Amino acid sequence: MVWVRESLVQSGVDPEILEFYDKDGAGLLYEIRLLSASQRAATARYIVENKFEPGDANELARAIKDFPRRKGDRGWDCFDYTLPEDCLAFMYYRQALENRDSELRASALEKALSVAVSERAQTWITKELDGNDEDAEGQGRDGGVVDGVKVPVVRLNLGEIAEATVVAVFPVCVGDDRGKEVEAAPWEYGGEGGFGIVEAEKEWRRWVVLPAWEPVVKVKRGGVVVAFSDARALPWRVNRWYKEEPILVVVDRGQREVVADDGYYLVLSEDELKVERGAILKEKAHKESLERGAILKEKGRKESLGSVVIVVRPPREDNENELAEEDWE
Repeated sequence: MVWVRESLVQSGVDPEILEFYDKDGAGLLYEIRLLSASQRAATARYIVENKFEPGDANELARAIKDFPRRKGDRGWDCFDYTLPEDCLAFMYYRQALENRDSELRASALEKALSVAVSERAQTWITKELDGNDEDAEGQGRDGGVVDGVKVPVVRLNLGEIAEATVVAVFPVCVGDDRGKEVEAAPWEYGGEGGFGIVEAEKEWRRWVVLPAWEPVVKVKRGGVVVAFSDARALPWRVNRWYKEEPILVVVDRGQREVVADDGYYLVLSEDELKVERGAILKEKAHKESLERGAILKEKGRKESLGSVVIVVRPPREDNENELAEEDWE
């Protein structure tokens, strides 16, 4: 890693920092090799100051490399890309939003707050942690959910599946067939053997591979993905993308009973597949929810086609947030 060390010298890194890497930091230099020259200098200092092991350095480097790709995600512009700490904090923040478990979500937010250094990032995370930001509640990355939505809304990033060490596979159903495919899709399937070859209890035409996000891996049996041409099947108002892009709704058919007031369920309503809320959560959401017919318990519905665990938006095919080629020299 001589060339990495030389880039640190050219960036004016303190001699004490260089001495650390000269002694026993070759493995750490390897972890930051793919960062730009300016990023390497700041990251090298942070690694030494925090006594990082190679695994910690690898996580930090991944957080920095991943940050530009998340442009447009919820809260992204509140974190400072020039600060390694903020990049790491944003990664923890994003993980928190993808987690349905309230305790694990709070723990990830606290972890994000502990490393964030910019005032805007700290303020943003604190609002999310305290629940003071009305728009923050229940949103996944790049979300648009309001009023107590507990379902993460996540945008898939280009290359995210290829980079994932663990993935999940689901049968896919269309959203305009009145739920016939949802009922017919295989319940038993999974990877077998050393190659993880997917075997199912019966043949099925369409499958989708998703990263092993926390809500996804909790679906052990009976999971299915419903593909909608747009987001009008959702019971909440969102931004412009509402009618402009398709979505995937991951459903756990093993959880059909409508039990959670703050839960969301896939149902057949007026001959259409829709996602509906378990019950009214907030007074301000009352009128809108009733107008959209999205309150199951109010209508006496006790069973659904399955509980919704996550909503997935497609990746954006743009490179405007990628680093310039010379930054990687």
